[in-house]
Formats: sequence, structure tokens, C-alpha cells
Amino acid sequence: MLAKILDKINKTNPRMTKRLMAVAVVLMFSTAFSGSTSITEIPIKKEQKLLAELNNFEVKRTELTFEDKVGMLYDTFKDKSESMPLLGTFENAMKGYYKLEDEGKVKNKILTIIDFDLSSKKKRFWVLDMEHQEVIFNTYTSHGKNSGWEFAKTFSNAVNSHKSSLGFYVTGETYYGKNGLSLFIDGMEKNFNSNARKRYVVIHGSDYVTEKFIDSRGRAGRSYGCPAIPRLISKEIINTIKGKSVVYINKSSKDYLSGSTFLNEKAS
Repeated sequence: MLAKILDKINKTNPRMTKRLMAVAVVLMFSTAFSGSTSITEIPIKKEQKLLAELNNFEVKRTELTFEDKVGMLYDTFKDKSESMPLLGTFENAMKGYYKLEDEGKVKNKILTIIDFDLSSKKKRFWVLDMEHQEVIFNTYTSHGKNSGWEFAKTFSNAVNSHKSSLGFYVTGETYYGKNGLSLFIDGMEKNFNSNARKRYVVIHGSDYVTEKFIDSRGRAGRSYGCPAIPRLISKEIINTIKGKSVVYINKSSKDYLSGSTFLNEKAS
């Protein structure tokens, strides 16, 4: 019984497991003089105290702030993954993910985070499985040729701008184009990315976002605004995230951070 309780706590919040394991150890030693040496032999009344601790934790968990809840979720991802976006980037992504989920726009519980604060030489494209709290992919991605050289610095929602667009998207259907299997993404933010379809800003595979290309050029290749990914894994990624999952393209831009209705409730 006790092992099942601790397992449940560990799945909910690994940090809490250590605290309650300590309680369990105290209870175990308190029964030592009565001849009980196994943690599974703790008297029922004392096991019930531990169960009460769990119930109390569950009540407190519902009273946590958004930042606390996201922080706990972030820790769970980090425990299972070698690489994660920064916590602040993840918090922003979760704001939009929850909003879109509440609006019924999420059918595929996958969150893709692209962090344009990072150099194109870095693996700045993450695909997160929200049901199992683990990173499925972490790889390279391109930005628009007019957004910058190594770093993406300027952004646009305009057709033919050849720049990247920030914000939240929902993935659509796939098609085969000049870059092979490609995935439409629909921008959810009027002032930042709503023209993604018109601009054919899609996710597709490319040979200019490979380690070989980056090593030879000192940066990844650039697109007309598409977040291109390595061709060798593009089909697998596209088939994982297609069908109404969330994509968030991040940048520490004052215009976006203050103007996004997903991140700032006061924005108009």
C-alpha cells in the first residue's frame, strides 16, 4: 500500500517523494522496537498518517500559482530529458498551450517550442510530449533570411517579407511540395503570425540545418520564413506534431512580449 502511495506522489511531483520518504523512514524506525523492520509492515494507523500527508499535498497542489505548477512540470521534463528550453521560455509556451487547449483547439497533445533567442548553431527546436512529460525531439531549425544572420533579430507577418514570425501556431495538414513532406501551421496571433498560410510558412525538411552544414558555414542555412528542420528526421517530426498540436516560436522581443494576447492579458 505504502509503495503505491509513494509511486503516485513521485509521478505527480518527484520533489515531494523525498519529503514523504523521510516521513516513512521515521515511521519505520518508530516501529523498530516492536519487531517490525519492513516498510511494508508499518502499522495501519501510521500508514494512514502518510496517506493523509498525500491528501494534504493534493489539496495544496490545487492552490499553487501558475508559476509553481509550471515549475513542477518543468522539473518533471528535466528529470527525463537531456535538454529543455529555459524555464521562462517554457512558462510562456505553457500560457499559450493552456489557452488553446481551453478553447478546444488542441487535438494532439504535443508542444513544439522554437527559441529564437538562441543561435542557429544551437539545437533550438524542441518537441514535447505533454501526456508523458518528456522531450521527443531536440534539433536544429532555420529562421527567415531577412530576420538575421546567425541569430533571428527582426520579424514580420507580411507576405514576401522572408522573415520569421513569432508567437503561437496550431499545426494543420501535411502536403508534398518542393521540400518533400511539409506541414502547414496556422498562426493564432493576428498582429504577429496570422498570415502564415498566405506566406507558406510551413515546417519542412532541409539539408541546410544539419551539423555538417553548420560546421562548414558557422550557422544554419536560412529560409523564406519557414522553421525548416533536418531532412533525415523531418518526416518523423512532422508525423508526430501534425493534426492540431501547438507550436510556439519564442523571442525576447519587447513588441511581442507586451503585445501578445496569449502572454499579456492586458494587450488589445
